[in-house]
Amino acid sequence: MKVGIGLGSNVGDRLLHLQRAKRYLLSLSPEQWHRASPLYETEPVDCPPATPKFLNAALEIEFTGAPSTLLKKLLAYEKAHGRDRAAGPNAPRTIDLDILYFGEKEIMTNDLVIPHPRLAQRRFVLVPLSTICPDRIVKGTGKTVRMLLRELPAREGDVRFIQQDW
Repeated sequence: MKVGIGLGSNVGDRLLHLQRAKRYLLSLSPEQWHRASPLYETEPVDCPPATPKFLNAALEIEFTGAPSTLLKKLLAYEKAHGRDRAAGPNAPRTIDLDILYFGEKEIMTNDLVIPHPRLAQRRFVLVPLSTICPDRIVKGTGKTVRMLLRELPAREGDVRFIQQDW
């Protein structure tokens, strides 16, 4: 099953955190199949004042397990690499890994909502995602990633290209 994952970091060596997370995610994919977006620097959204800028990217991998299994793996990885969820949902973090989509599944449980509930409102998610699957229809919207991105107002400098390969 093709799975989209959003990656973000705004603490410490942001690039290194994303590179390590990418390697980990590829280890979950048969034959390490993937598509990766470029890397972007983004302004914090809904975060406390003086929150450092993020590096963000999107990755699509092949995953053969259940969505709940992947969620457990992502949460364990975040915790092992310094993510403190007790600090709150918008606190600075070493690594943030979000399941954006899981094939064509729609899931709504207490622990997991797929597609990601704020995917359609977040430029820092849609810009990277548009580079790997612009024509993917986001469940529940009837619109493609590209269409959703066009509908969001752009603020100068909110999502800035950093590098293609990372």
